[in-house]
Amino acid sequence: MLIPPTLAAVGLGGSLPAIAAFNVITLEYAEGIVAGAERAGLPVLLSVSHNAVRFHGDLAPLAAACRTLADAASVPVFLHLDHCESEELVMQAAGLGFDSAMFDASTLPYVENVAATARVAARAQERGLWVEAELGEIGGKDGAHAPGVRTDPDEAAAFVAATGVDALAVAVGSSHAMTSRTAALDIDLIARLADAVPAPLVLHGSSGVDDDGIRAAVAAGIRKVNVGTQLSAAYSNALRAELGDRVDPRRALTAARDAIADDVAHLLGVISRPGAN
Repeated sequence: MLIPPTLAAVGLGGSLPAIAAFNVITLEYAEGIVAGAERAGLPVLLSVSHNAVRFHGDLAPLAAACRTLADAASVPVFLHLDHCESEELVMQAAGLGFDSAMFDASTLPYVENVAATARVAARAQERGLWVEAELGEIGGKDGAHAPGVRTDPDEAAAFVAATGVDALAVAVGSSHAMTSRTAALDIDLIARLADAVPAPLVLHGSSGVDDDGIRAAVAAGIRKVNVGTQLSAAYSNALRAELGDRVDPRRALTAARDAIADDVAHLLGVISRPGAN
């Protein structure tokens, strides 16, 4: 199974138990994430979702900014394309310096999901991308994995074998877009999935999971933790608090960027060094 040396060296089969991917929406997000990673002295993934690409209208400008920040960082920083529903956008990401991509065909019926994911994984891996997929849809998007639905270990193992993906996002109790950290993960299920699935497991919807829950998930077998909503909440709260009646947004944007760095530095410690907190 393909695991690029860059990612393997910093968590997936390497010295750290797990790595973290943080969603990037604007340049300030990316700057804050890198600053937080440098403060923590830990690697990180800058994760650009398909929705963020839709917001900007094109992947290339944000990709160029993220690539520039990654190349200048004092810690390993990697680029990840998240929840991508377009095969061609995955291929574009490969040409823009991305290290990994999640192809999301989870809303399709199982057989169609397998066929589409296997095709995209093969094409992307030929271009050097590490490929993540999702079996069923994680809660928060009104799809197959609404809250309460869980990934079956046997089906997950069969899915990875049939598609050849390098990592699998699983439904274990988390949900996208949660603004309170009250999700209850099924830790026993994570352990059973880790035993059954010959690929790293990915936890989506991690903003809804408290620090102890994240630590337990990593101990049970989660190897990549995705965080988005928590950063957006920190960013927006700081922006509102500082902007007031000002016309020049820079002071408020600086506070928002610093708030992201604070959260990233803390969460990286929880995710990448769970026993040290």
